[in-house]
Amino acid sequence: MDETKVEILKEEKTPRYNFLLNAVLIIGLVVVGSYYLFGSPVRSKDATLHFKNSDSLSTISKELEKNNIIRHPFVFKGIIYTLSLDRHIPAGDYLFKKDESFYRVILQVLRGEHGVEPIRITIKEGMTNEDITKLLADKISGFRKDLFVSDPKVKQGYLFPDTYFFFSLSTTDEIVNEITADFNKRISSLRNDINKSGKSLDEIITMASILEKEASGKDDIYVISGILWKRIKLGMLLQADAAPTTYKQSGLPDNPISNPGLLAIKAALNPKESPYLFYLHDDNGGVHYAVDFSQHRSNIAKYLK
Repeated sequence: MDETKVEILKEEKTPRYNFLLNAVLIIGLVVVGSYYLFGSPVRSKDATLHFKNSDSLSTISKELEKNNIIRHPFVFKGIIYTLSLDRHIPAGDYLFKKDESFYRVILQVLRGEHGVEPIRITIKEGMTNEDITKLLADKISGFRKDLFVSDPKVKQGYLFPDTYFFFSLSTTDEIVNEITADFNKRISSLRNDINKSGKSLDEIITMASILEKEASGKDDIYVISGILWKRIKLGMLLQADAAPTTYKQSGLPDNPISNPGLLAIKAALNPKESPYLFYLHDDNGGVHYAVDFSQHRSNIAKYLK
């Protein structure tokens, strides 16, 4: 082969070689860049984080980076902004597996896939704040008793009995807000009736808290409500066993004695008129009414042996 042909072949090979080399370099840079931008850090263990409704996307992305779940917060935020119009991440605990990919993390938070079950908390009618504090402290690891009891929103009588679902890392503030919001929601339909009753909300809730302990069910709670309101109107002592102060102090106690449910609140708001001034429950839960003290004494002798 003469020298002229060799030179031609070299000239043809060089551009093609350079193109292939550049392509390989670009592909390599893309692969390496994608790994560092979109790959998840290597973690030796699972991680559980708690996000609040008030947490911004920046706060959440920084927390994910801090706990070695994602590498670059700005990439995470950019993709969330692109995929989610409202950019709202559901609150709660999230369990991130140690081998979870970057894209799986994004899908998990966008879909609200917590990876852990919420804890069922049932506040029963008639529970006191002390009862509720102990219940929450036993069930929720993120709960702080000191913050709960010092929160001005935590007023006995206004923690609505219901079933709630919290996460292990739910904050005390989140718990308080949910329980008090439930009270406001449940009581909203009764606001007009309360305003028309001539009694304050505090008076209604305080009476309801007594009825929760004094009555045994819907068959007697409205009648007992009527009796107790009548005694107040007549200037008589309530003498309710559930509230010992009412044997010495006239009128209602200064504060609710427990957290009443909706039935007791409705009964306090809608007392049933009757000729009775006294009542008692026998050992089987049956209620016996009396129009005067003489009849009441007879009931005591007959039913409370």
